[in-house]
Amino acid sequence: CELGWVRVANGIVNRYHTFFFSFSGRNLASIILRAFPLRNILRTQARLRMMRHNSNREGQQQSIIRETNTNTNSVKSSPPGLDKIQQLIHSDSTDGWEKCWEQGLTPWDLGRPTPVIVHLHRTHALPKGRALVPGCGTGHDVVAIACADRYVVGLDISDKAIKKATELHSSLPNENYFTFLKTDFFTWHPTELFDLIFDYTFFCAIEPDMRSAWASQIRDLLKPDGELITLMFPISDHVGGPPYKVSTADYEEVLHPMGFKAISILENELAIGPRKGREKLGRWKRFISQSSL
Repeated sequence: CELGWVRVANGIVNRYHTFFFSFSGRNLASIILRAFPLRNILRTQARLRMMRHNSNREGQQQSIIRETNTNTNSVKSSPPGLDKIQQLIHSDSTDGWEKCWEQGLTPWDLGRPTPVIVHLHRTHALPKGRALVPGCGTGHDVVAIACADRYVVGLDISDKAIKKATELHSSLPNENYFTFLKTDFFTWHPTELFDLIFDYTFFCAIEPDMRSAWASQIRDLLKPDGELITLMFPISDHVGGPPYKVSTADYEEVLHPMGFKAISILENELAIGPRKGREKLGRWKRFISQSSL
């Protein structure tokens, strides 16, 4: 083969290189060079190098194509069970959530407290008094911020979720500082208002045309000087839901008419891996104009 010929030729050239170039007679050098033409050998070597280069480049291109296809598929593919969740919710907006809990289709449930709310609690950055967590699920966030200075109410429309929350947390040391209620957030009228409302994966779960009603209920449940904390998720451009895509503008659109303004909106640096870059932490307060007093 061509590669074998090159190796033989290279050996011959190396063996006689010193000899014929140090020889005083140019005729002998010319004869040897004609017998073993270096130009042909060098051309062959160049062709082989080019073949190896092209082969490597094609391999790299194929690797890039495979990686691109993998990344594209991972972006396009939905989390496990998401299609089933959407089917259940769209078929029955009330019992659909209950069926999700019954079938274990709860990807929004981290199985532990949300890291950023734990951080705010530990750094004493949360209001004291009464707090509300709508769509609390199994109640990890409720329990995480409940303490002697803060009584927390967790709401969920799913009876299964509330029962599970009660079973998980009923014997904890701070059990006297929280409670779970199975009720509809939009029709609930408590006897006492709240100093803090924490919303995470609730705003994105409701139909977008219900967001104004959400903001209205937030206003009615929160004390005039209370604070709303929203962990905005998922910030993306996907179509459909739940979860429905959200943006800062979506919150502002419904909260501003209710008198809320953002104190701060920051990237959630403590977001869990799959949600990094897709969450923002918003803190909101009501500013009542003098004309409305």
